[in-house]
Amino acid sequence: ATTAPRIPSTRLALHHFDTSYSLHLGALWPSVRAGLLCEQKYGALLNNFAAADHVPQELELLNATDFISEARQKVQQWQRGAAARGCQEGSEMSPPLCASISSKIKCYTFPRGDITRFRPARPDSLGLLDYYLMDAASLLPVLALNVQPGDFVLDLCAAPGGKTLALLQTGFCGHLAANDVSVSRAKRLYEVLHSYVPKEVRDTVSVTSYDGRDWDQVKGGTFHKVCVWELVKISLLNRHSAMEEHNNIFHKRRTKERQMLPMLQLELLMAGILAAKPGAELVYSTCSLSPLQNECVVE
Repeated sequence: ATTAPRIPSTRLALHHFDTSYSLHLGALWPSVRAGLLCEQKYGALLNNFAAADHVPQELELLNATDFISEARQKVQQWQRGAAARGCQEGSEMSPPLCASISSKIKCYTFPRGDITRFRPARPDSLGLLDYYLMDAASLLPVLALNVQPGDFVLDLCAAPGGKTLALLQTGFCGHLAANDVSVSRAKRLYEVLHSYVPKEVRDTVSVTSYDGRDWDQVKGGTFHKVCVWELVKISLLNRHSAMEEHNNIFHKRRTKERQMLPMLQLELLMAGILAAKPGAELVYSTCSLSPLQNECVVE
């Protein structure tokens, strides 16, 4: 063991990905693999609380577009087409996609193949930053949660704060409980809220650092909407593991920790379910491609 060459954790991660995901994803894996190894590309989540009406026009001049409004238009086209097919064929239509939340959230991205970087966010006259840079795909579980006016929302793994900020952009949260087990990450969440959200809105948010697995013992059966997403931030079993040696979950000393992730995620999901009111909705979303952490946990 002392004389054998040390294999970097990133190489171990890629070997694991190639072995397992090539079987799971088939012909899609080469393009997914290339995406994981490319430089990360961000979207700009507009801050509705900032006085920044000029920002959309500024971003559009750079050839960026709001991918959410584009998606909403495509859904509406699909629904019209499905309605026409249903009339002709007598087939049942899928339920319409609720667009009430997406109309309030705007996130600009550059076209495929365009790796232009967004400028750093700028403060308005009150000091609130005009947009938040994040992975645009991270907004998909926020949209799926479909928050309605007055909902009590639990964000069980909230830090660093992008999805929490997106939930507040809807203007619908009656109360938002933002929890993260890491005290240092919860401090980062505080910083995001103070940089983007006015005090009167921050007063509707409670930031805590409980172990998410015990949340049902704190406030069980009280929430209309529960978010359990990117459960174990330290794992980042895709891009981070393939690109960064620091804090890499594929380090040989962390094998047992990595193997226990599905069980930890299952416990968090169960706590989220127990924290919800009868008839509530929960979104479970991870940052992993592994079926063990996704389909198997849900089953």
